[in-house]
Amino acid sequence: MLRDLLAQTLRTLWGHKLRSVLTMLGIAWGVGSLLLLIGLGEGFRAGQIQQLRSIGEDIMFLYGGRIPAVEGSFSSARPFRLTYDDYLAIRTEAKLVREISPVLNRQDIRASSEFNSTNGQVFGVTPNYSRIRTLPLMTGRWMNDLDNIEKRRVAVIGHEMLKNMFPGRPAVGSSILLNGHRFEVVGVLAKIGREDRNATNIRVLVPINTMRMLFPLKGDNAEGAVSYVNYQPRTADDHESAKQEVHRIVGRRHGFDGLDEDSFDEWDTIQNAKTFGKIFDAMSIFLGGVGLVTLGLGAIGIINIMLVSVSERTKEIGLRKAIGATHRHILWQFFLEGALMTLLSGLLGVAGAAGLMRLLDRVQLPAGFDTPRIVPASAVLAVVSLSVAGIVAGLYPARKAALMTPVDALRME
Repeated sequence: MLRDLLAQTLRTLWGHKLRSVLTMLGIAWGVGSLLLLIGLGEGFRAGQIQQLRSIGEDIMFLYGGRIPAVEGSFSSARPFRLTYDDYLAIRTEAKLVREISPVLNRQDIRASSEFNSTNGQVFGVTPNYSRIRTLPLMTGRWMNDLDNIEKRRVAVIGHEMLKNMFPGRPAVGSSILLNGHRFEVVGVLAKIGREDRNATNIRVLVPINTMRMLFPLKGDNAEGAVSYVNYQPRTADDHESAKQEVHRIVGRRHGFDGLDEDSFDEWDTIQNAKTFGKIFDAMSIFLGGVGLVTLGLGAIGIINIMLVSVSERTKEIGLRKAIGATHRHILWQFFLEGALMTLLSGLLGVAGAAGLMRLLDRVQLPAGFDTPRIVPASAVLAVVSLSVAGIVAGLYPARKAALMTPVDALRME
C-alpha cells in the first residue's frame, strides 16, 4: 500500500510540474539563505578566533603610557616608557603573572645575507617568549637562556624572511648581518597564518640582552627602555586581577597612581575575545533572524500551494472514498506529498548552500574571515520546520475533505 501511495504521490507531483518546481525552489531558497547567512557569521567568528590564536593564548600587551601632571587631567600629561627594570620588578613581584617577556622592537635595521638584503622587524625577546606567543619552529632551535645570558649573536627568522634572504636554500647554520653585525641563524619559524597577514613571518628574533647591547631604543627617555611587555595571567579568569597587580607595580616605579587605567596603553586578548564573542552572538541572532524571515516566506508559499492543491482535488478525494479508500489512506497520501516535497527541497537548499561555500573556499577572503561552514543544527531546524509546515498545510484541508461523504465531495466545484 505504501508503494502504491508513493507512486500516486510522484504521479501527482509530475502532473503539476511547474507548480511543484516553483514550490520546491521557494523552499530550497529559504533553506539555502538561512544556512548561508548563519554560515557567513560562523566563518567570521572562526576567522577572528583563528587570528587571536595565531598571536597566542591569553596574552596581555602593556606599552608605555601617560602620567598626568594633575590627577584626573591628561592635557598636561607626560609620556613614560616601560623599562627592562620594570620587567624585572613585575617578574619578581607579580604573583598572578604566569609568564612575562619584554620586547625590544626596531624596524630600522638592515638585514642582509649573501643572497639578498631587506628591512625587517628585529625583535629582542627573552627565551620564554615562545611560551607566550605562537611561534612554531620549522627547522633548527629556539634561543635558550645561555644565548641571552652570554649575549650571543644568534637569530631565529620568520618564514617570509627565509624566502627573502635565503631563496630556495637552507638558513640554519648560515649567517646574516644586522646593521653590519654578524648573527648565526639557529632556527626558522613555520609559516603562521597567511604570510602577508601575520607580521611574525617577517621578523628576526634575537636574545634581548644582545638587542639591548647592540640596538637599544632611540629618542627621549630611551635609556633602558623596552618597546612593550607581553605577559600571561595565571589563568584567564585572573586577567583583571593580574592587570591591576602589574599596574600597581609600574605605577609605583614611575611615581603615579597605578589604579588609574587611563595612564596605560595596553591590549588584552582575553577581553578582546570576550567582546568578539558578544558581537558574534548578536550577529548570529541577527543573521539567523533574517534567515528565519526568508524561511517563513518559503513556509507561507508551501501552505498556499498545499491548500490550493487539496481544494482542487476534493472531487478526487470523493471518488477515492467512493471506491473504498479510507480516511487513513487519504491522509497518508497528502502526508507523503508534503513530506516528500519539503524533504527534497530542503536537501536541495542544503546542497546549494554547501556548493556555494565550497566556491568561497577558493576565494581569497578578507583578513579575519574564514570559509563559511554549514551549521548542522541550523540545517536540521530549517528542513524540519519547513517539513512540518508543508505536512500540516496538506493534512488540515485533506482531513476536512476526507471527513465529507463521497457524495458531498464529488459535488464540490
